[in-house]
Amino acid sequence: TTAQYNGSNIPNSSQKGIIAADKDRYIETSIFPYCTKVDKYEKMTKIGQGTFGEVFKARLRADKSKIVALKKVLMENEKEGFPITALREIRILQLLKHDNIVNLYEICQQFSRHNKTTFYLVFEFCEHDLAGLLSNVKVQFSLGEIKKVMQQILEGLFYIHANKIIHRDMKAANILITRQGVLKLADFGLARAISINKNGQPNRYTNRVVTLWYRPPELLLGERNYGPPVDLWGAGCIMAEMWTRSPIMQGNTEQHQLTLIAQLCGALTPEVWRGIEKLDLYNKMELPKSSKRRVKERLKPYVKDPYACDLIDKLLGLDPSRRMDSDSALNHDFFWTDPMPCSLERTLSNHSSSMFEYLASRRGGNIHAQQVQQAAAAQKPPNNEGYTDMVY
Repeated sequence: TTAQYNGSNIPNSSQKGIIAADKDRYIETSIFPYCTKVDKYEKMTKIGQGTFGEVFKARLRADKSKIVALKKVLMENEKEGFPITALREIRILQLLKHDNIVNLYEICQQFSRHNKTTFYLVFEFCEHDLAGLLSNVKVQFSLGEIKKVMQQILEGLFYIHANKIIHRDMKAANILITRQGVLKLADFGLARAISINKNGQPNRYTNRVVTLWYRPPELLLGERNYGPPVDLWGAGCIMAEMWTRSPIMQGNTEQHQLTLIAQLCGALTPEVWRGIEKLDLYNKMELPKSSKRRVKERLKPYVKDPYACDLIDKLLGLDPSRRMDSDSALNHDFFWTDPMPCSLERTLSNHSSSMFEYLASRRGGNIHAQQVQQAAAAQKPPNNEGYTDMVY
C-alpha cells in the first residue's frame, strides 16, 4: 500500500532504525502532502528539453482556458536527493516577484507504484522564447521594439541584482515572451544568492556556469569571486543578437571562446583589466596579446544606431569592475532617444504559433538553435571541487 506522509507511519526515532533498502523503498512509495498531483493538468505539447529535464505546455483539466508550463525535474541521480538546481530555482522564484521574472505557481508530483515520485514545477505559460523568435526570419523587430526587449531584460536584471541574486545563465533561450510582449527572465536553475563573506575571504563560487557562447571572460579565466557583471555580459551578447540573429561568439572550447572574445573585444591584458594576471587560468591560456577592440567596427554592418553600438560596447567590457551595470544601462541614451521603446504586441499578433528554440530545432530549420543546444550539452555540470556553493 502507498505510504502517506501523515506522521502516523513514519518510523519511530526510538526504533533501532531501518536498513538502507527499507528506507529507499519507503521514500520511493511516499506521497508528499505539500505537492498536489500533476494529473490536474493535461499535457498538450513538449516545448523544451535540456540537461534540466523536459518542459510541456499544459492546461488545467478543470478550466481548459488556464494554460501553464510544466517543467519536469530530472532526477538524474536520485541517491543524491532532489536536484540542487531545482531547489535553487524553487527557493529563488518564491522570493522574486516582478513583471519581468517568470512566475512559479506551484510544485506538483506524479506518483507511480513502480517508479520513484516525479516532480514538476508549474510556471506561467509564455508563448515564445527570444531564441525561437530570432530563428524565424519572418519575425522582424523595429528599433523601438528592440529597445523594449532590452529595457525589459535590464529591468529584470536590475531587480534580481538589487535582491542579491545572480542568474548565471543569460541567453536568448532563457528569455520568455508573452503574447502581449512582456519579457520574463526564466530558468533560474543556475541562479544563486551572493553575499560578502563574514570572514573577509573572497567567495568561491563555481565558474562552470553560463552557456559557453554567453560566458564572460572572467569565468573563462577561472574567477570564482564574481557578481552581477556576469549577467550583464550575457545581456550584451543578447543585445547584439537582436541584429545578427545568431550568437556573436560561437566558440568550440573555452580556449576558442577566449580567443573569439579577444578578437572582438581586444587583448586581455593588465593594461585594460586590472588584476587579470591574478586569475587562475590567465597564464595557462594562449591569449592574443595584440588584438584591438573592434566591437563597434564589427557590429556596424548590422547595427546602424550609434547609441545601440555604444551600449553593446559598454556591456561587453572586458574588466567586470568597469562593465556597465543594469542601472546605468537603463539610463543610457539608447533608451531615451527616438524612436522610444514601444510594445511588441503588434508584431507578435501577426504570429499565432508559439516559437521556442526547441521547436525550431525539431523542425530542422534552425541550425543556430541546434548549435546552442550542442554548446550547452557540451558543458560539464558544476561540481564541488572543494568549495561551498550553497543553495541560498
